[in-house]
Amino acid sequence: MGNTKNIQNRLNRIEGQVRGVAQMVADDRYCIDILQQIQAVRAALGRVESEVLKSHAACCVAEAIASGDAAEQQEKFAELVELFAGSRK
Repeated sequence: MGNTKNIQNRLNRIEGQVRGVAQMVADDRYCIDILQQIQAVRAALGRVESEVLKSHAACCVAEAIASGDAAEQQEKFAELVELFAGSRK
């Protein structure tokens, strides 16, 4: 993965956000404030997911296509379909 440092930095920030949400719950903060922070965490995770997906497409999927190996190409495609089909359950 070419942008590992960037992704790790984002995940570290998300980790801090989650700790902040836990503290808000412990402090019995207003529910809407907590929910807003949870939404922010989800959005940040979505951006990380997008970066990892782009990296996977640029690296693993591109290599499978370049290899000309139909079985490898099908495997990479099936991985993505399974991943996203499972996320809708």
